[in-house]
Amino acid sequence: MSTLQVDIVSAEEQLYAGEAKMVIAPAIEGDVGIAPRHAPLLTRLRPGELRIIREGEEEFFFYASGGLLEVQPHRVTVLADTAVRARDIDEAAALEAKRRAEEQLRTQKDEVDYSQVQAELAEAMAQLRALESLRKRAKR
Repeated sequence: MSTLQVDIVSAEEQLYAGEAKMVIAPAIEGDVGIAPRHAPLLTRLRPGELRIIREGEEEFFFYASGGLLEVQPHRVTVLADTAVRARDIDEAAALEAKRRAEEQLRTQKDEVDYSQVQAELAEAMAQLRALESLRKRAKR
């Protein structure tokens, strides 16, 4: 079976470099699954979970806050704004960011930059979903 070469990098570090048989990424218009020989694609990413599936069904989980996804027939490159391994997400910080954004939307109607607060809320929710997904898979 053929594989993809996958690179996940953020401004801070390279998080993953290796082979995979499938990549699932949160593209701006919906999740995409990329297998070897996929058609070339360049798309923006929304905050969400990246999954790398290797031979033998081994999976790696990452969270990306956004960025770009480039797909070539045998290579996938993720250039993330920020990215972390899902197991390294700070759940307490994500919950606090979610609470703070919801509070701002509720109480400061005239002084709030709604697009900024909604982006913060979306990022916190995506981090929490990535953690929940990782926990569900760990129980299997």
